[in-house]
Amino acid sequence: MDVNGLPDAPIFAELIRQWAQRDPDRDVLTFVQVGADGEFGESIRSYRMLWDNGLRLAAALRDAGMAAGDAFAIVMQNEPQFVDAMVASSILGTVFVPIDPRTRGDKLRYMLEFAGCRGALCAADVLAPLHAVAPALPRLEWLWVIDAGAAPAAAGVEIRSLAERLPAEVPALEIAVTDPDTPMQMLYTSGTTGDPKAILAPYARYHAIASLGPVIGLRPDDRPYTGLSLTHANAQIITLGNALKMGLCAVISQRFSKSRLWDITRRYGCTNFTLLGGMTTAIFAEPERPDDADNPVRYVLSAGMPAAIWEEFARRFGVDIFEFYGTAEGGLCMNPPGTGPVGSIGRPPPSLIARIVDEEDREVPDGTPGEIVFRNADGSVAPVRYFRNPEASAAKTRGGWFRTDDIGSRDADGWYYFHYRKGGGIRHNGDFVNPAFVERAISRFDSVDDVFVYGIDSSSGAPGEKDVVAAVVARDRARFVPQALYAHLHRELDRNAVPGLIQVLDEIPKTASEKPQERHCIELLRTQPERVYRDSGRTRDIATAPRSTDEELQS
Repeated sequence: MDVNGLPDAPIFAELIRQWAQRDPDRDVLTFVQVGADGEFGESIRSYRMLWDNGLRLAAALRDAGMAAGDAFAIVMQNEPQFVDAMVASSILGTVFVPIDPRTRGDKLRYMLEFAGCRGALCAADVLAPLHAVAPALPRLEWLWVIDAGAAPAAAGVEIRSLAERLPAEVPALEIAVTDPDTPMQMLYTSGTTGDPKAILAPYARYHAIASLGPVIGLRPDDRPYTGLSLTHANAQIITLGNALKMGLCAVISQRFSKSRLWDITRRYGCTNFTLLGGMTTAIFAEPERPDDADNPVRYVLSAGMPAAIWEEFARRFGVDIFEFYGTAEGGLCMNPPGTGPVGSIGRPPPSLIARIVDEEDREVPDGTPGEIVFRNADGSVAPVRYFRNPEASAAKTRGGWFRTDDIGSRDADGWYYFHYRKGGGIRHNGDFVNPAFVERAISRFDSVDDVFVYGIDSSSGAPGEKDVVAAVVARDRARFVPQALYAHLHRELDRNAVPGLIQVLDEIPKTASEKPQERHCIELLRTQPERVYRDSGRTRDIATAPRSTDEELQS
């Protein structure tokens, strides 16, 4: 039995079925849309609705010829039908492939083709990009659109409204999946160094993370919120999975909105939410308001809260910070409020062992940077399965340790710290520049709405050296004065940390998890030199900006 008195249910559909029998009418999920007029719209899912909709969609998939093990894509923002499809796939035993709805062109084609998707469930606003790549995908048989309306024809591909495919009555179907090691979904990695890899994630992995609710601070009276994409593991498992497992009434917005974040939490009484990386800086950069701390949020579950703004963020918004670290493939550290040092990602739970190792796999002394690696407390290592990539799968757990590819350190008291992704450090003039401190200084400049600091190969040509670039989004581009920002930064930062280039963008390219995409910023640096400024003024010659390689652009 679990904490709710339900039989342990590692299969997703079985969890929903049990809750539908026990508490069918609980409004467990509220989906929020912010209209063009700023007003909120809502869609509700109870456990009964999730189960019934799952059954109807499972029958439609079966009637379309989908069988256990077949793959189909889910390409949409955070819509109720996303979760319906998760239930349906679990009933039928198919494998769903979440794809960020912003994905386009060759990357979209690659992701559908590599996973072997026979169909895609999508929203109307992504039908055109899917329609464009469909002719190059001979295995793609159908595109079902959740929104009503006419759909264009495509040779060899059925394009229909989802409503047309669903049976009128709720059918009686048995849950086909019984083995927790059965693949549930393919989660694509971000693909920072090439084509993204597809993690073949089993039900057991989803169940394990969705059982962490009490460990990550959730209480039976909490109402969690997320604006992160359900195509990403954090929103789909940390928020959705734990809410469904614990029977919490979660709130999910269609997309993340930093300007309406606190309004949403106030309206729906949300007590916690998750922030990743640069999202914290973006929220902190919003103009201060007298009611910033007037909200029901008890704590923020943060993965990457910059130490430079940690305490001020908590004080300004009246929240606790629960810092954690983990990857979609494995590994976990936690720093609950009031336990570890500010800036630390925490310690691993008792079930895991962590180490910091050098390039020869030797454990390094406390305070020395190295790669963060994990294994189970019993000495084993959980396997990682990348679809059709046994070499990468084996490399990820080489030597009996899970390799994060992240650089960090441990202090003398056993607290761990994340430094940067391998290859992501900014070494400038012999010193390492901390992007978080630079981003904090820039976020304090009133004219800046969002910021991302990254490095490019140094114009000096020195090996390992990088020049610092600050990509910024101006609140009012017509009134934005880069030289005023430079003057501000010279007052706030050491000279070596002042960015050599300021890049003014309409928006910072980001992944589904709101992670800034450095490679796209680098490409824009090359193709839009009129938007790039040095301390001495505008530059039209960005010879120092390297061209993105074909490998990078494919990701």
